[in-house]
Amino acid sequence: MRLDKYLKVSRLIKRREAAKEFIEKGFVRLNGKIAKPSSEVKVDDIIDISSPFGHSIKAKVTEIRAVSTIKDAAQMFEVLQ
Repeated sequence: MRLDKYLKVSRLIKRREAAKEFIEKGFVRLNGKIAKPSSEVKVDDIIDISSPFGHSIKAKVTEIRAVSTIKDAAQMFEVLQ
């Protein structure tokens, strides 16, 4: 699954367009490397999101779903920090 879509479906970022913008500006890393919106996400990948406001979150991908509810979205990743 594409990184921008995963961030939206897992609700780490609320909108896909916002996810794409964060990725393009270099605020998102996938397995320690600066990612592109089209980067493929796999189970056990590490996503590190830092915002220009000083907040950051590091999450491990535990599950990939094309569609999810709010309850299911929380099961798609594990917060590491």
